[in-house]
Amino acid sequence: MKVGITLEDKRGLDSQVSQHFGQCQYFLIADIEGGEIKDSKVVANTSQHGGGGCRAVDEILQYEINHVIAGGMGMNAQFKLAQAGVEVHGYSGRAGDAIQDLLKNKLKGLDACREHGHGA
Repeated sequence: MKVGITLEDKRGLDSQVSQHFGQCQYFLIADIEGGEIKDSKVVANTSQHGGGGCRAVDEILQYEINHVIAGGMGMNAQFKLAQAGVEVHGYSGRAGDAIQDLLKNKLKGLDACREHGHGA
Protein backbone atom coordinates (compact mmCIF):
# COMPACT_ATOMS: atom_id res chain seq x y z
CA MET A 1 0.00 0.00 0.00
CA LYS A 2 1.23 3.49 -0.78
CA VAL A 3 -0.13 6.46 1.17
CA GLY A 4 0.12 10.18 0.47
CA ILE A 5 -0.47 12.59 3.37
CA THR A 6 -0.72 16.37 3.29
CA LEU A 7 1.82 17.98 5.63
CA GLU A 8 2.13 21.36 7.31
CA ASP A 9 5.93 21.12 7.39
CA LYS A 10 8.70 18.75 6.31
CA ARG A 11 9.16 16.77 9.56
CA GLY A 12 7.64 13.67 7.96
CA LEU A 13 5.85 11.30 10.33
CA ASP A 14 6.05 13.93 13.10
CA SER A 15 4.36 16.62 10.97
CA GLN A 16 0.76 17.67 11.46
CA VAL A 17 -1.61 16.70 8.66
CA SER A 18 -2.37 19.83 6.64
CA GLN A 19 -6.00 20.88 6.79
CA HIS A 20 -6.15 21.87 3.11
CA PHE A 21 -5.06 19.50 0.37
CA GLY A 22 -4.36 22.04 -2.39
CA GLN A 23 -2.48 24.46 -0.14
CA CYS A 24 -0.20 22.06 1.70
CA GLN A 25 3.50 22.71 1.26
CA TYR A 26 4.56 19.06 1.45
CA PHE A 27 3.34 15.52 1.00
CA LEU A 28 4.52 12.48 2.94
CA ILE A 29 4.72 9.42 0.70
CA ALA A 30 4.79 6.19 2.72
CA ASP A 31 5.20 2.61 1.53
CA ILE A 32 3.46 0.17 3.85
CA GLU A 33 3.95 -3.59 3.78
CA GLY A 34 2.68 -6.14 6.27
CA GLY A 35 1.18 -3.44 8.48
CA GLU A 36 4.51 -1.59 8.83
CA ILE A 37 5.99 1.53 7.29
CA LYS A 38 8.83 0.24 5.11
CA ASP A 39 9.84 3.61 3.67
CA SER A 40 8.70 7.22 3.78
CA LYS A 41 9.82 10.46 2.22
CA VAL A 42 8.73 14.09 2.24
CA VAL A 43 8.24 15.74 -1.14
CA ALA A 44 7.34 19.34 -1.96
CA ASN A 45 3.92 20.12 -3.36
CA THR A 46 5.19 22.12 -6.32
CA SER A 47 1.64 22.87 -7.48
CA GLN A 48 0.72 24.44 -4.12
CA HIS A 49 -2.67 25.82 -5.14
CA GLY A 50 -1.42 26.90 -8.53
CA GLY A 51 -4.84 26.36 -10.09
CA GLY A 52 -6.62 24.58 -7.28
CA GLY A 53 -6.53 21.24 -5.58
CA CYS A 54 -6.89 19.36 -8.85
CA ARG A 55 -3.34 20.36 -9.76
CA ALA A 56 -2.21 18.98 -6.42
CA VAL A 57 -4.01 15.74 -7.37
CA ASP A 58 -1.83 15.45 -10.47
CA GLU A 59 1.21 16.18 -8.32
CA ILE A 60 0.50 13.45 -5.75
CA LEU A 61 -0.65 10.86 -8.29
CA GLN A 62 2.83 10.74 -9.79
CA TYR A 63 3.88 8.79 -6.67
CA GLU A 64 1.45 5.93 -7.50
CA ILE A 65 -0.42 6.20 -4.20
CA ASN A 66 -3.63 4.33 -3.45
CA HIS A 67 -4.65 6.27 -0.30
CA VAL A 68 -4.63 10.00 0.53
CA ILE A 69 -4.97 11.43 4.02
CA ALA A 70 -5.77 15.13 4.37
CA GLY A 71 -7.56 17.46 6.75
CA GLY A 72 -9.71 18.96 4.01
CA MET A 73 -10.22 18.76 0.26
CA GLY A 74 -12.63 20.13 -2.36
CA MET A 75 -15.10 17.89 -4.18
CA ASN A 76 -13.36 18.19 -7.55
CA ALA A 77 -10.08 16.94 -6.11
CA GLN A 78 -11.89 14.11 -4.30
CA PHE A 79 -13.66 13.13 -7.53
CA LYS A 80 -10.41 13.14 -9.50
CA LEU A 81 -8.70 10.96 -6.89
CA ALA A 82 -11.66 8.55 -6.85
CA GLN A 83 -11.47 8.30 -10.65
CA ALA A 84 -7.82 7.28 -10.23
CA GLY A 85 -8.81 4.57 -7.72
CA VAL A 86 -7.38 6.43 -4.71
CA GLU A 87 -9.23 6.27 -1.39
CA VAL A 88 -9.55 9.62 0.42
CA HIS A 89 -9.45 9.80 4.23
CA GLY A 90 -9.84 12.71 6.62
CA TYR A 91 -7.58 13.25 9.62
CA SER A 92 -6.50 15.90 12.09
CA GLY A 93 -3.28 15.24 13.99
CA ARG A 94 0.18 13.80 13.44
CA ALA A 95 0.98 12.04 10.13
CA GLY A 96 2.45 8.97 11.86
CA ASP A 97 -0.71 8.56 13.92
CA ALA A 98 -2.81 8.93 10.78
CA ILE A 99 -1.03 5.95 9.21
CA GLN A 100 -1.55 3.85 12.33
CA ASP A 101 -5.26 4.72 12.33
CA LEU A 102 -5.49 3.86 8.63
CA LEU A 103 -3.96 0.45 9.33
CA LYS A 104 -6.57 -0.09 12.08
CA ASN A 105 -9.41 0.94 9.70
CA LYS A 106 -10.26 3.88 11.96
CA LEU A 107 -10.25 6.59 9.28
CA LYS A 108 -13.36 7.89 7.57
CA GLY A 109 -14.03 9.74 4.34
CA LEU A 110 -13.80 13.47 3.97
CA ASP A 111 -16.43 16.16 3.46
CA ALA A 112 -15.71 18.82 0.85
CA CYS A 113 -13.98 21.97 2.08
CA ARG A 114 -16.52 24.69 2.85
CA GLU A 115 -14.43 27.34 1.12
CA HIS A 116 -14.96 25.53 -2.17
CA GLY A 117 -18.74 25.84 -1.90
CA HIS A 118 -19.34 22.12 -2.41
CA GLY A 119 -21.13 20.89 0.66
CA ALA A 120 -21.05 20.84 4.42
